[in-house]
Amino acid sequence: MSHDGVGTRPGRGSVMRAAAFLTAGVLALPVLSGCSDPDPAGKPLAGQDIAPAARARIADGGTLRWAVDSVPETLNTFQSDADTTTSRIAQATLPSMYRLDESGRPERNEAYLESAKVVETEPKQVVLYKLDQQAVWSDGREIGAADFAAQWRALSGKDSAYWTARNAGYDRIQKIERGDNDLEVRVTFARSYADWQSLFSPLYPKEVMGTPDSFNDGARRKLKVSAGPFTVRKIDRKGDEIRLTRNPRWWGEPAKLNEIVLRAVPRDERAAELAAGRLDLADVDPAAARRIAIAAPRPKNPSASPSGTPLMGPDLRKLTPVQRKDKERFHGFEVRKSLEPAYTQLALNGGGDGPLADERVRRAVARALDREKIAETVLRPLGLPTEPVGSHLALSGQAAYADNSGAVGGQDTAEAQALLADAGWVPGGPVKEKKKGEKAAGSEADRTGKKEEGKEKEKGSEAKTDKKTDKKSDDGTYIVGEDNKGADEQDSRPLAQDGKQYGGKQLSGGAPGAYAPQGTAAPAAAIRQLAKDGKALTLRFVVPDGEGSGTLRTVADRIGHMLKRVGIRTEITKVSDESYFKDHVASGQYDLALYSWPASAFPATDARPIYAKPVPAADGSLNVEQNYTRVGTDQVDQLFEQAVSTLDESESRSLIRKADSRIWAAAGSIPLYQRPQLTAARTNLANAGAFGFGTPVFEDMGFLKKGAAGQPAPTAS
Repeated sequence: MSHDGVGTRPGRGSVMRAAAFLTAGVLALPVLSGCSDPDPAGKPLAGQDIAPAARARIADGGTLRWAVDSVPETLNTFQSDADTTTSRIAQATLPSMYRLDESGRPERNEAYLESAKVVETEPKQVVLYKLDQQAVWSDGREIGAADFAAQWRALSGKDSAYWTARNAGYDRIQKIERGDNDLEVRVTFARSYADWQSLFSPLYPKEVMGTPDSFNDGARRKLKVSAGPFTVRKIDRKGDEIRLTRNPRWWGEPAKLNEIVLRAVPRDERAAELAAGRLDLADVDPAAARRIAIAAPRPKNPSASPSGTPLMGPDLRKLTPVQRKDKERFHGFEVRKSLEPAYTQLALNGGGDGPLADERVRRAVARALDREKIAETVLRPLGLPTEPVGSHLALSGQAAYADNSGAVGGQDTAEAQALLADAGWVPGGPVKEKKKGEKAAGSEADRTGKKEEGKEKEKGSEAKTDKKTDKKSDDGTYIVGEDNKGADEQDSRPLAQDGKQYGGKQLSGGAPGAYAPQGTAAPAAAIRQLAKDGKALTLRFVVPDGEGSGTLRTVADRIGHMLKRVGIRTEITKVSDESYFKDHVASGQYDLALYSWPASAFPATDARPIYAKPVPAADGSLNVEQNYTRVGTDQVDQLFEQAVSTLDESESRSLIRKADSRIWAAAGSIPLYQRPQLTAARTNLANAGAFGFGTPVFEDMGFLKKGAAGQPAPTAS
């Protein structure tokens, strides 16, 4: 998970951990039986933008310098400190039985599998894998049943000596055997497992998985044996880079590139590194993307390409001196854009006995939000689709997707106010004078007086808030809309573009890059504060204060003004990026928060711990797994178990959609928008960029031959 970068769902391979970082199909789904309606999964809102090119057009050789967030602490994706770079390395160097297509659905990886299917269901489920005849490890040994069995034993959870981050799926296996020959692997399950395609991706050699010592330590700093188009040649921790080179024993299409150098470069330094010619490919933030996009020629037909819509504003015929300089600095680069396979959500902390413990209050918050307007705020300036996310468990195009937001309902101020009144929150009720340091109707931890780390460290520029819109309280928080300024004026502000003012007035002290358009509505009538039992209904909204989280702070500001319409006030509290997730979200020290989850092709497995009902642990604490909203129900748990246990794909999807409807109804979290993916790339770099849902095909990446640039790329059939 991430609060501004891609979040990580607990997953296969990448060990999609629940940590916040600043950065976030089985087959085509048939129409459900007995129903003539269109497939609710639909299509991805945005496709890949990778400058596709046939291999014949790509030169042999060259080095791709690719920015990543870190040099990973471990190369073992099944350990708890694995990160996204660990996963990237595994994709390039290790077998994966399945990988994701452009719609985020699993497809058989033909380089490793001739076939894989369920061959028995009674008395036990049996899956038979038939491996490619040429599939070998880099030491020359055939990939086979011994590798599958070693990985199962390491990840089954039966031996605590293995320091594994998760065992979902592997704990359902009963045995693994050699089939009729060395190329066949039979996997027998003790309990039926719908998501069996999630297993053995990646697959490590038995030399890594065979013993606890080799698993725990052997693959942390080096990967002696691999089986992908590339191998790990060198990890330079002092130089912050990992060097991957062609695998001479790779049996598939040979890699076009000689090397891929993964360089750890902070997000705020990537534009400078690109301009200096030290990078070829890098994910960038919107501000950097707008600067780089100036250098790319404007397309004659903007709708013909995912990157066709300008990022820089409506008219750049007259460039400023700074923009002219950027046009020179970033010559030869372009911005490729899509939507990440991840979404940003508003989390509502239903733990303890604060106001959000009441489902009626959570539902009122949901009914107060205009999710369409929030999505437009973030995505429209980037020229990306602005449709809100309608599911907690999948994204548009994925097999399990359906818009189930109707279970809680759309924006309705009157309904939100009715829910609050039913919960006992009335306007103008008596409010007891707060004691110094006491929170107003916040979470339990807030009311005990625990303050977040970093509150006293707020920057001076952050303290200069607009006195007409926000009021700084004596404990370092900001109360949104303290003077009842019209909410319509606040919510309608688009994100600024490249720090410029486009037909509007800059709002002093607002979130970075926020503007009110000309002709905004006059202030609305004052809405009296709601109160109950002598306490005002004020929710503590925790946001990160880092430079890369400006979009989240702007979204938090919009949400605060939407909630003010129904009588809910928010105290927006900025905390350091380092403490935001660990010290606030994961520990429950918040009422409202924004962070992201990635979409999974296997939601029955990967989403279960995120929405599982918290249960008391043996030591008396509450085991929330990854459910940081502390909101869960027995019915949702049962639906997940049923979905992961049925081998009927249609039935499993139906159960997942039912679970999602129940999650919406409980209103512990509100999906808002799919996260933008902006990637700067050299214009002659092919088959790389904004990958969207799809798994990168490393052997096809490379630089176009001289004279090939500008030729039309082939379209996918």
